[in-house]
Amino acid sequence: MSWLDYLFDFAFYYPLLMAWIWIIGGLWFFFKREFPKPKLPQPTEEGCSIIIPCFNEQAQVRETIRYALQTQYPLFEVIAVNDGSSDQTAAILDELQLIHPQLRVVHLAENQGKAVALRSGALVSQYEYLVCIDGDALLHPHAVLWMMPQMVNLPRVGAVTGNPRIINRSSILGKLQVGEFSSIIGLIKRAQRTYGRIFTVSGVIAGFRKTALARVGFWSDDKITEDIDISWKLQFDHWDVQYIPQALCYIYMPETFTGLWKQRLRWAQGGIEVLISYFHKILRWRLRRMWPVILEIMVSIIWSYTIIFIIVLYFLGLFIYLPEGLYIKSLLPEWYGAMLGLTCLVQFAVSLWIDKRYDGNKRFVLNYFWVIWYPLFFWFITTLTTVCALPKTIFQKKKRARWVSPDRGFNGE
Repeated sequence: MSWLDYLFDFAFYYPLLMAWIWIIGGLWFFFKREFPKPKLPQPTEEGCSIIIPCFNEQAQVRETIRYALQTQYPLFEVIAVNDGSSDQTAAILDELQLIHPQLRVVHLAENQGKAVALRSGALVSQYEYLVCIDGDALLHPHAVLWMMPQMVNLPRVGAVTGNPRIINRSSILGKLQVGEFSSIIGLIKRAQRTYGRIFTVSGVIAGFRKTALARVGFWSDDKITEDIDISWKLQFDHWDVQYIPQALCYIYMPETFTGLWKQRLRWAQGGIEVLISYFHKILRWRLRRMWPVILEIMVSIIWSYTIIFIIVLYFLGLFIYLPEGLYIKSLLPEWYGAMLGLTCLVQFAVSLWIDKRYDGNKRFVLNYFWVIWYPLFFWFITTLTTVCALPKTIFQKKKRARWVSPDRGFNGE
């Protein structure tokens, strides 16, 4: 076999192996923790602080606050942190604070970034347990009820992550992302939780023990994805992170290519950023439970570069002469492509079946129809953003990470 054959084998076998790891791990998690359908838990005696960092959220913040205040939990407060918004967010929050006694508002004089906003909310909160959501997210009334017992009853749990559900489904990109969050993200979180460690909590809905946050120095203000960073910080400090699929939160996702590209580039950059930051610690034996997560992200970066390299060689071969060892005849799937495609269909079917109780049984067939097209576009954009993110992360200057208003799709603008 030539070295090019080995590249093709790696490009094929890596996603095939990971797909079956996710399928097996996800099914194990489902039958152990979700089947049969668990009853709604009883509320604990501990209180909860719902923290909502806001930056230029005038279009959504009323709905976000309204949903948060409808939380079906006996003892909670809502803390909205206005992170130096330049629109009417501050005025709207002040107005709502006069109406709702459970709502407290914190104003930061200028935009400091989401990490600083979260820390500000945590420091003024009156309870030990925090549930943090985005300024445009809609919290399910029972989400806090599902999240609190894990943190209160299990003393080693430093954080829990919920289950985001996408609202905007009018465009093709929106429909594809509905399937992605079920068949890719949800299944991966279940599998990672089965094997011991989670790559990241969901930034749009996550719960934290304040004691654990204080031990690790809260959120880092120089990381572009504070959710990935805090997940690694907590787990490197031996805190457990749990996935709670019943804790639902409804969100808007990008429905334009530009918005999607910026989002996925930020995700890729955030993962590489924490890998570089914590690389000097990863070989410590006491952190061995993080090794599968670390190995997965390292191999996925290599895989992305391998795919791009193969594509570049193919197109070069169309225009210039390449030696036999570099010439690639076709990118069209052969038997290995058919096997990978079949595995993808199995993965999508399993994950959507697992997740259909949170998305409605009637949507199963519709979601499956759209998600089968996922690899054609999203695998390619994920590969490209990973390849672009690595040099960008390595050569960027370290500075405070600030945020801008995201692309929320056609219905969320």
